[in-house]
Amino acid sequence: MEAKGKDKREVEFFGKFILCSNNEDNFIKIDGNETRFWVLKVPKITTEETDYLNHLNREVPAFLHFLKHRQLHSKNLTRMWFHPSQLKTPALKKLLANNRNRVEKELATILLMGMDHFNIDDIQLCPIDALQLLNRTRIKTDLTQLRRLLKNSWKLENQKNTLCYQRLVWWQDGSIEQREAKGRYFNISRSFLIENFDELMNAED
Repeated sequence: MEAKGKDKREVEFFGKFILCSNNEDNFIKIDGNETRFWVLKVPKITTEETDYLNHLNREVPAFLHFLKHRQLHSKNLTRMWFHPSQLKTPALKKLLANNRNRVEKELATILLMGMDHFNIDDIQLCPIDALQLLNRTRIKTDLTQLRRLLKNSWKLENQKNTLCYQRLVWWQDGSIEQREAKGRYFNISRSFLIENFDELMNAED
């Protein structure tokens, strides 16, 4: 708190901010593991209301009755009260998908394309494989960024030991195939990609 002509001083504060925007895709930067935001898409108003104040006055008693007699559907499981799964609205998923960087989006697209082509639900991937796949799209990245993406952003764990796996290869003529390789690969599931990137894919379609 800083008054004119006086030294500023710290005061205790607890509050909630409501951010409103017509931009659904990227009005705020949110990390994929953030649990402090509840993003809701507000329906459009279909008819204009000119007697709004009188409506509010009539509804106040009913609203107070509702607050007094309602049954809570959520238990106080965290400091934010709601469990993170309850905050995962379609609007939040869309926002998170559009917050992801281009490397993530392109890699997810390529992996889903490979899964569709081979009719599989999981793909094994080493960072060097991801680098070679992304080189076909001419996106500039490196092994350090890709390893950080898979471990920190996507929260995946690679194999502890070197094992055989089916490596996804994308050739210059546009064809793709799987070849046997060895490495400490990450296992990426279709369900993970759909959960985190499906809103983005639908938006691009």
